[in-house]
Amino acid sequence: MSNESKRNGSAWRAIGLMSGTSLDGVDAALVETDGERQVRCGLSLTVPYGGKLRERLRRSLGGRAPVKAVERDLTVAHAEAVEALLAKSGHKPAEIDVVGFHGQTIVHRPAERVTWQIGDAAALAARVGIDVVADFRRADIEAGGEGAPLVPVFHRALSDRLERPVAVLNIGGVANVTWIGAGEDDLLAFDTGPGNALIDDWMLTHTGKPVDAEGACAARGTADKAALRRLMAHAYFGRQPPKSLDRNAFDPAPIEKLSTEDGAATLTAFTAQTAAAAARHFPAPVRTWIVTGGGRRNPTLLAALRTALPGVVVKAAEDFGWDGDALEAQAFGYLAVRSRRNLPLSFPRTTGVAKPTLGGRYFAHPESKARVRS
Repeated sequence: MSNESKRNGSAWRAIGLMSGTSLDGVDAALVETDGERQVRCGLSLTVPYGGKLRERLRRSLGGRAPVKAVERDLTVAHAEAVEALLAKSGHKPAEIDVVGFHGQTIVHRPAERVTWQIGDAAALAARVGIDVVADFRRADIEAGGEGAPLVPVFHRALSDRLERPVAVLNIGGVANVTWIGAGEDDLLAFDTGPGNALIDDWMLTHTGKPVDAEGACAARGTADKAALRRLMAHAYFGRQPPKSLDRNAFDPAPIEKLSTEDGAATLTAFTAQTAAAAARHFPAPVRTWIVTGGGRRNPTLLAALRTALPGVVVKAAEDFGWDGDALEAQAFGYLAVRSRRNLPLSFPRTTGVAKPTLGGRYFAHPESKARVRS
């Protein structure tokens, strides 16, 4: 694609990469986009982390352990995901305009103006032979925003043909919601509360398994109402959005004496109720909730959401033709193109930043001919 075609707003071919707070692996996805309304999603794949790398990443959360070695191995895992996607799609590196590399969040404390995503973008660009955009959150944090969520502008592009208002609920390690109204700039987004992280941690501690597969453990238990009230009393839920969370923001002490099944059921109900509570912040009610992220594969959690959100439609992303497994990776490919085109990534009602804010840092691969930003 020529520089001239880029200036005229033609689509860029991007690969987006995402490693979420669930620490389960690397998602990689192809997307062709102008970084605005034009979006065509292509092939995607997931490369799971090995158990040792996942455990090392878990130990690095909060910056508690040295990260240099794990950052190197994390970067290699992302490079291997890019190479696997290129092989699967038949594309050569020269046919890809940019890689959007989110990295792995290990610290996110926006009140302290701190966000830390590990991953060596220069090393990734050198290995895969493709220009990389990374460090997506820092500019927003430095401008006074929450640094998250960043995906809402991509949600808006995907929902361009849907009846609005609509809510998109992404349930990863942390859950976040995007409210999309009828107007071009009608966006509100914020973290709703825990997603899968507390459930995953509970299961690992009590069963040795990293997830509650299909919500089976929670389905055998009963949510403890007293513990749930204590969890819902967290000060975060009283704050006005935009707002965001660290993965480890919640203390699971209220459930520590529960059985494995009842603890899983209580945490599942907690995720559902915090999502439902988020609706009181919406500028207008929605009839439809689109659920993305790993949580959409948990039927017990989806049932809890439908109970907590009576009278509205709650469906998984695939019911709308979206790929819920690839969506966040697609989003960071999209955001990489926006970054290269000097288009804002965050907005006053998505991160709380004072004005629409650019983001991302560009890393050219060693043989790159620098492309003209447009």
